[in-house]
Amino acid sequence: MSALWNRLVRVCWRRRAALPSGDAQRWSGPPWTLTEQCKSAAAALVQPEFLRGSPHRKHPGVTTLKTIRLPDGLQRGALTAIHKSELKDLSERSRRLKNYLWSRKRAAEAPQLREKAVELEERWMAEEKQRQSDGDDQNFEAKIRRKVLFELRKTTYHWTPLRYDAELGVVFMAARLAGGYAAVMRALNEIKKRDPLFAPRSLLDFGSGLGTALWASHTHWGDALKEYVCVDASGAMNRLAEQLLTGGGDTDTPLVKHVYFRQFFPVSPKVQSDLVVAAFSLSELASQKEREDTVLTLWRKTNSYLVLVENGTKEGHQILMEARDVLLKKEEKVIHDSRRPVVFAPCTHERTCPKLLKQPVVPCNFLQPYHPLPLPGNADWEEERFSYLIVSREAREAPGEREGVEWGRLTAPVHRRTRHVQCQICCSSGELKQLAVTARQHGRDAYRCARSSNWGDRLPIINTEEDDAPPDQP
Repeated sequence: MSALWNRLVRVCWRRRAALPSGDAQRWSGPPWTLTEQCKSAAAALVQPEFLRGSPHRKHPGVTTLKTIRLPDGLQRGALTAIHKSELKDLSERSRRLKNYLWSRKRAAEAPQLREKAVELEERWMAEEKQRQSDGDDQNFEAKIRRKVLFELRKTTYHWTPLRYDAELGVVFMAARLAGGYAAVMRALNEIKKRDPLFAPRSLLDFGSGLGTALWASHTHWGDALKEYVCVDASGAMNRLAEQLLTGGGDTDTPLVKHVYFRQFFPVSPKVQSDLVVAAFSLSELASQKEREDTVLTLWRKTNSYLVLVENGTKEGHQILMEARDVLLKKEEKVIHDSRRPVVFAPCTHERTCPKLLKQPVVPCNFLQPYHPLPLPGNADWEEERFSYLIVSREAREAPGEREGVEWGRLTAPVHRRTRHVQCQICCSSGELKQLAVTARQHGRDAYRCARSSNWGDRLPIINTEEDDAPPDQP
């Protein structure tokens, strides 16, 4: 308080020195006598409500994490399982699997294939008719159809399901355990930071794999969680995840208790979990219909938050946007919970994603640095590029919104320049804006928050109507 008072006194005396001699008579009293000018100076030193007493570098919109390490027990268990497996060429196999999973696309839908086939057939038939006379080959239609089928087979992505046995599970562990854990940790940190009173008692993890979601949830909320239900169709992956819970020890005592592994969903539709997670799982389903049904089933089982995480590719982003549309627009025939879905993160609105409209080639994704498993060929740290979606059962007002502050999401790297910060922000109006945040236009506090923010954080912007700026020039 004394430092603030000393600063206030200095501001008051600087203002006195700048006044004309006649007006300075009103400042002839002692420095602790507050006039109207001094009171306005005092108001300028008071933090805005949206900071909630936090320093600018840790403002409420900061949700990114520093470089993430695996929990000690999880890393010990993973290294023990890898060494026991004695797999040959593990480094090369894990590299190939990682590349394959990153390049994986959705299975082609039958209506899309039919539409493409009709388009090709009409175009090639028109071209063929122009080249041929009436007396030429009468079987050209059959030739065109064979040509269309050949083209479809050549250009269509051949999606096949992945069947994880014990050996492929170990390869997957070496390739994706640390990166998957980092992505889920970052997504769950959004809830932990913005809803500090939320303390889940139960977790449902669909497509649990090696159990990264249960470990990340336990890291965030610890003993508050009393039940973990992990659902994965692969029995081999469930057994491997159960081994990891022992931390590589000789005993069967798990480091995280009350964990239950299943290969199918719980039967009762009325049983809900406080936190439901599906990480890198929707992309492993065979069709859009199956993804829609799964998303609706997960939502029925959600009591508070549904968290979906996918690769930060165009495919992963579009899968999440499909799930978002299903939850917001599709009504179920039987409603077990009347609370409507509300998009919690990363979107700041419920309109169509502006990146799909303006930048359809560029997905909405984020980066999280992490330390991979200490295996031969691995770097000291890597970055996980992922997309995520968090849907809440009830609206939770973001801090500062009642004070007229618009919270936007930083959807690209932040460029810090002299006296301004260049940002790409997804605004609550549903627009994707390029802003040059300055202290003069947006206020000193918003400017300092912008300089302290990173890609993926939320940013408080007070006056954005007339502040559109062109993208930063090289």
